[in-house]
Amino acid sequence: MKKTKIFASLVCALALQSCLQENAGQVAQIDETTAEISNIAVCDIHFSDITFTHSLNGADTCISIKEPNKLEFRCTEKRDIFCDPNGRLSNNTIPVLLTEVDNTKPFTFTAKVSPGFTEEGMYNAADLLIFVNDTLWQKLCFEQDERANHRIVTVRTQGTSDDNNHEKLNCSSVYLRLSSDSHTLASYYSLDKKDWHMVRLYENYYPDKIWVGIASQSPTAGVCTSLFEDVTLEQVSVSDFRMGD
Repeated sequence: MKKTKIFASLVCALALQSCLQENAGQVAQIDETTAEISNIAVCDIHFSDITFTHSLNGADTCISIKEPNKLEFRCTEKRDIFCDPNGRLSNNTIPVLLTEVDNTKPFTFTAKVSPGFTEEGMYNAADLLIFVNDTLWQKLCFEQDERANHRIVTVRTQGTSDDNNHEKLNCSSVYLRLSSDSHTLASYYSLDKKDWHMVRLYENYYPDKIWVGIASQSPTAGVCTSLFEDVTLEQVSVSDFRMGD
C-alpha cells in the first residue's frame, strides 16, 4: 500500500510539473506576440501596387516617390533596429514602412534595393522586414560591414537578435525576397531576379497577422539614402524553397 501511495504521488507531481511548464510556455508566447510597438502611426503610402498602411518611427516623412516604381528612402545617422544580447548596441529608431499580411496564407515579398553606401557609413543598409513588435521580427539586408564589404545580412529577433553575415557581393544593387507558405519562411537574394540564393530558412512561428516592410538604416554615421524598385507582394509562396523561385 505504501509503495502504491508513493507511486501515485510521483505521478501527480510529474503531471503538475508538466502542466506548469505548458502554461509557462503559453504565457511566454502571449507576452512575446503582444509586446510593445513603439512609435507606430497610420499612413497611406501607395507605391508599386502596394499600400503601406503604417509608419514606424516617422518613415512616411523619410521617403520620396520618384516614379510609380521607384522610392527613395532617406535615413539619418544613428538609426537602426537591433536587440543586442549584451544591450550595448540596442537600437529601435529605424524608420520602416509597413503593410499588413495574412500570415495564415502564402506570400512572397520582393524588392530591388540599392543602399546608400558611404565611406563612413558602417552598417548602412536597405532592408526587407517581417515585423510583429519591437522584439519579434526579422530583417533581410544588403549591408556594408566593418571592412566596407557589401554583404547580404539576416537578423532574426526573438527577444534578442542574432546577427548573420552571408555572401559578399561586388555590386551596388540586389534583389531581396522573403517568402512563406504559412509554415516555412525563407530569405533570398538575386543579382538578376532569375537565379535566387537562399540565405536563411526556418519555421514560420509568427502570429496570424504580421507586417512586412521596407527600411533604410544608418546605425553609425552619415545619411543612408536607399532606392527601392520593383517592389511586389504576392499571395503565393515560392515553388521551391531551396531554389527560391
